Amino acid sequence: MELRLGDVQTTALIPLAVKANETLRKNARIKDRKAVEIIKTLNIDTRSYDKFMSHEGVVARTIMLDRQLKGIIKNNPDTVVVNIGSGFDNRFARVDNGKIQWFDIDLPDAIAARKKAFPEQERVTMIAGSALEDTWCGAVKEALAGKKAKPVFIAEGLFMYFTLDEIKTFLEVLKNNFPDGGTLIAEQNSKFLMKNEKHHDTVKNTNAHFRSGTDSAQEIADLTKGIRLIEEHSFNEEMKKYSIRGKLFALILPNVNDRWATFQW
Repeated sequence: MELRLGDVQTTALIPLAVKANETLRKNARIKDRKAVEIIKTLNIDTRSYDKFMSHEGVVARTIMLDRQLKGIIKNNPDTVVVNIGSGFDNRFARVDNGKIQWFDIDLPDAIAARKKAFPEQERVTMIAGSALEDTWCGAVKEALAGKKAKPVFIAEGLFMYFTLDEIKTFLEVLKNNFPDGGTLIAEQNSKFLMKNEKHHDTVKNTNAHFRSGTDSAQEIADLTKGIRLIEEHSFNEEMKKYSIRGKLFALILPNVNDRWATFQW
């Protein structure tokens, strides 16, 4: 499979490499056979994309978001989930209940690569589009017709590559196109990590750059009227369960790690 990705889209190889390598471990905390398959097909040397802190962070965020999504789906069995900046993510396979509708949205080069790696699936739609434009929203609206459940939007590994103005634009796209309400679960980057990106163990090996960071997800909610912050959880909450280094990082630098934040409108 030939791979041509832009600078930011190339960062999708980081969680892909981590999930593949974690899956192959004896006591794997997450399992993603598709990631293993893609890495083998691409014949990628994963060493630059899989370092300790990024590995533990990806595992933590995967466990945390899978758990949260399964809870939402349990309470809303026919909900519509929209994965913005999907890259090579295979979350649908882990949380599917046989009823949900799922959309994977990413830029054209990323979706072209994704379509080579993932077969067409019932109830899954892949759309090439920008989070900052509403070209993809029509298909999601059609899927929502007649449903009581509000849509759920995921932004994993996305906001740190946007400016705050671009994040505001994205929030306005959601509010304007889905005025009846919805839930956004988004990964937050810290200001510390943005300022020290040259020391990031894996992103420094790409040409991508962090363009924003926050000390609290409330800063994101304040960008757009009507957006409410519901909860926020540091990846440290999960990472510290598995290693001494994870515990020390959570203790010494409690506010540095990325966080999951949940917003509603």
